[in-house]
Amino acid sequence: MDAITNDFGEVLLWSFWFFIWIAALVVWFRCLFDLFGDRSLSGWAKAGWAILLIFVPWVGALIYLIVRGRSMTERQVQAVAQRQAEQDKYIQQVAGSSQAPTEQIASAKALLDSGTITQAEYESLKAKALA
Repeated sequence: MDAITNDFGEVLLWSFWFFIWIAALVVWFRCLFDLFGDRSLSGWAKAGWAILLIFVPWVGALIYLIVRGRSMTERQVQAVAQRQAEQDKYIQQVAGSSQAPTEQIASAKALLDSGTITQAEYESLKAKALA
């Protein structure tokens, strides 16, 4: 039997410290990603924060969260809003038609006149264009 895990309590204790370590790593990496994703900081400020986060990682991450925590949230919200706007624009570009309603009705009328579509299909396309 291994000397580290003699009983269930020690297993729980090691599991607790393992999860604490993983949580601390997640916080540290989040601080680093936020630091290098921030466009408002100068290069020198980024270098200073990077030195602090690398040489004193857990204290540096705690200081970073205290000093820049609110702006981290604001940057994250802006990034999500920007991605949502870009996604909405892309969906409208792909799903919506680029023609004006009058052009859509004219092309539907041409299809009706050529016999490609029925009167009911024409009325459906016309209603869709006007909606």
